[in-house]
Formats: sequence, structure tokens, C-alpha cells
Amino acid sequence: VQLVESGGGLVQSGGSLRLSCAASGFTFENYATGWFRQAPGKEREGVGCISKRYNKKYYADSVKGRFTISRDNAKEMVYLQMDNLKPEDTATYYCALQITTSPDWCSLLDRPYSYWGQGTQVTAAS
Repeated sequence: VQLVESGGGLVQSGGSLRLSCAASGFTFENYATGWFRQAPGKEREGVGCISKRYNKKYYADSVKGRFTISRDNAKEMVYLQMDNLKPEDTATYYCALQITTSPDWCSLLDRPYSYWGQGTQVTAAS
């Protein structure tokens, strides 16, 4: 099982980035996915998640209306479109996957997820 994030970088406040997570080594469509972030000195927090059948999405209140999570089961990819970035969005962003029998499940809590990528840095300069 391998997850590889990409798309991070440095942007000015108000800018946009699109993160990608490439999955391999398992049947992707059986897994719910989530994006998490961790800033220095802070706990890891859930940003958004999407169920394996695309039908459920959840977002942290801090990113609602600015971030959009999506997935492409055929390409085995997960995306996080981040618009109107703010300095407080600066963090290392991780994608995570968890196998599930429920078509509707995903979680913004990190404990349920078994597989994690290595992270990609996002910096929004003020």
C-alpha cells in the first residue's frame, strides 16, 4: 500500500492550490479517504473526507466554502482543492485511507485511518 501526496507549495493569501494523492497497492474503491493537516506545535486535524462511493463529504468548519475534496476511483486519486488560502492554513497536509464496508462512511478523526501518505507542505504567506 502506497500513498503519495503532491501539489503543495508557497502561495500568497487568497491564492489556490490543488493537492493530489495517488494510491496504489490495493483496491482503492473499497476505501474511504480523508485529508488531514498538522501545523508545527499543533495536533493533527481533519480537513475533509469523502466516502468510497462519493456520496458523503464532510469538512472542518474552518475550511467550509473554501476547500473541496474529490476522488476518482478509476484513477485511484484523491484531490483537495484549496481556494482563498489563509496563513492559518499553513501546515503539512496528509491523505489517509481506511477500508470500509459502508458506502457512506468517512471521518474527520484520524484514529480510524490505517494508511497515510508522507505529507506535502502548504504555506500561505500573509
